[in-house]
Amino acid sequence: MQLEHKVAVITGAGSGIGQATAQLFAATGAKVVVADLDEIAGAATVDLIRASGGAATFVRVDVADPQQVDAMVSVALDRYGGIDILFNNAAMLVFGKVVDTPYATWQRVMNVNLNGVFLCCKAVIPHMLARGGGSIINMSSSTGAHDGNGNAAAYVTSKGGVTLLTRCLAIDHAQDGIRVNAIAPGPTDTPMLRGIMTPAQIDAFAATFPARRLGQPREIAQAALFLASDAASFVTGSVLAVDGGQTAQV
Repeated sequence: MQLEHKVAVITGAGSGIGQATAQLFAATGAKVVVADLDEIAGAATVDLIRASGGAATFVRVDVADPQQVDAMVSVALDRYGGIDILFNNAAMLVFGKVVDTPYATWQRVMNVNLNGVFLCCKAVIPHMLARGGGSIINMSSSTGAHDGNGNAAAYVTSKGGVTLLTRCLAIDHAQDGIRVNAIAPGPTDTPMLRGIMTPAQIDAFAATFPARRLGQPREIAQAALFLASDAASFVTGSVLAVDGGQTAQV
């Protein structure tokens, strides 16, 4: 599962799963475009990669902004000459029922979690076509990929959209050499999760699943590496559950 001579664009790469994936991709030979809204976090990821001998460059991007997404792609092309892998990882998590969710919040979640995937794919796919193919990995969620969940209407809806968009893209580009898959992680120990739940809440949450623990970002990154690599050459349109048995239990 080596990615030597590959160029990867990873959104939300400043922390958590995105950072772990950027480090792993670079360690296996890829040149990585670290894209994130947080400049400090994104630069820190680049520093970690370069300190280990890898190649990476940072681009500040709001994936909900078409112009910023186009600029991100231009940096990848100018710096590395093409794009082979796109990991649409940037996302935000907001709790709330429909009646409790302000419309502006609903719009922002959709713009980042779903429209951001659309915009990044739209900007990258023409360059993958010119390159003869590529791999797109979209971040879905165990909640939204196969079931719903209370008090998270915007998040679950956005991730359900990502799942079906993934399948549509896979069908549309199956003969173009572009594979499109999604990862549906279970609860994972990331700054995003710890930013909205207390340690006690996290422990209680993790105890409800078969593995009785949270996933680690590198465990999700390993799944992304498989989908990005030639080892997954006949895998497209799939939603890979990496959830410690959560899907099986549901």
